[in-house]
Amino acid sequence: MQDDQAYGVAAEELRQFIEQFEQLEAEKKDIAERQKEIMGEAKARGYDTKVMKKIIALRKRDRDDIAEEEAILEMYKQALGMG
Repeated sequence: MQDDQAYGVAAEELRQFIEQFEQLEAEKKDIAERQKEIMGEAKARGYDTKVMKKIIALRKRDRDDIAEEEAILEMYKQALGMG
C-alpha cells in the first residue's frame, strides 16, 4: 500500500511538471506568432526587418563585446582592401 501511495504522488507530480511545460510551450508558440505579426506590420510599413532583427540581437549583447567585434571586423576589411 505504501508503494502505491508513493507511486501515486510521484505520478501526480510528474503530470504537473509535464502540464506546466506544455503550457509554456503553448505560450511560447503564441509569443512567436505575435513576434511574427509585429515584424509583418513593420515590413508593411517599409522597415527592413532583417536589419531590425540584427539590432534586436545587438541590444542583447554587451557593448564591449560589440565594440571588440566591430574593431576586428574593420581591421579584417582593411586587410582585404574593403574598407
